[in-house]
Amino acid sequence: MQDYTIDVSKIEELQMINDVQELDWIFQKAKSAIVCGAVVMLARKNIEGRFVSFEKLTALPDLALYKKTVYKYLKAQ
Repeated sequence: MQDYTIDVSKIEELQMINDVQELDWIFQKAKSAIVCGAVVMLARKNIEGRFVSFEKLTALPDLALYKKTVYKYLKAQ
């Protein structure tokens, strides 16, 4: 399976609008990637529009910790 890149800027946008459904979809794809042996990369786009990875997640507990951090900042429903 191909590595999966999470655009952290997109995650921040989804947090601001409280789009839990889209966040769930992103994290489900990331989980599937890790289970299949791929790496999940956290990245931001640079000025040239290319993704620059700043962290790699290779285990489900690492992904769960990141997910917990993301969901912590959602507005109360």
